[in-house]
Amino acid sequence: MNNPPTRVGATATRTLCTLLAMVGWSGLALQLDLVLLARWTSGASVLGGLVNYFSFFTILTNTLAAVVLTCEATGRESGVRRFFLQPRISSGVCVSIIVVGVAYSVLLRNLWQPQGFQWLANEVLHDVMPVLFALYWWFCVPKGALRIRHIGLWALYPILYFAYILLRGHLLGVYPYPFVDVEKLGYALTFINASAILAGFITVAVIVVGLDRWKRPATPA
Repeated sequence: MNNPPTRVGATATRTLCTLLAMVGWSGLALQLDLVLLARWTSGASVLGGLVNYFSFFTILTNTLAAVVLTCEATGRESGVRRFFLQPRISSGVCVSIIVVGVAYSVLLRNLWQPQGFQWLANEVLHDVMPVLFALYWWFCVPKGALRIRHIGLWALYPILYFAYILLRGHLLGVYPYPFVDVEKLGYALTFINASAILAGFITVAVIVVGLDRWKRPATPA
C-alpha cells in the first residue's frame, strides 16, 4: 500500500528553503574567506586559492545544494529554476551531499582538529547541510518520479570528479583528499578507495530511489 505524500505548503517551503539556503551560502562564504585569507597572509596566489577551493567535492556539492535551495526559495520561473527543481536533479544532489557527510565522518574527521571559524565552516559543510538538505528532500521534493536509471546519471558526477582530480594531481602534484593521493598511495590503492566510495554512493542512491517509491502518492483506485 502506498503511503500518502508528506509535503510542506508552498509558503512554508519558500520560507524554510530561504533559511536553509542562507545557512548553505554562509558556510561556503566562510570557508572561502578562510582559504583566501590563508593564501594572502602566506603570500601565495589568491587565484590559486580560488581554484583549489573549487577542487573539493564538498565545496562543489554544497554549492549545488545551495543553488537548489535558492531556486526553491524564489518564486520567479526560469530555465535554471526548472532544471534544478526537477526531482531527478535535486535527488541526485541529495545523494551526493549525504555521501559528503558520511565520507567525512568515516574517513576524515579524525585526521585533523579544526578550531574557531574553521571548525564552524567545517561543521556547516560536512554535518549541518547534509542533514538539512536530506530533510528538504524528504518533505519538499515531489516523490514518485525516480527510476533506477537515474542512479547511473548521478554516478557520473563523482566519476567525472575523480577523473578531474587525478588529472589535476598528475599536473600539479596536489590531491584534495588523502585517500586519493596517488603520490602516497599509488594508483592501485587509490582506485580501490575510489571504488569503495563509489559503491557507497550507489548504495545511498538505491536507498533514495527506494524511499522515493515508498513515499510516492497513492494511485487512485
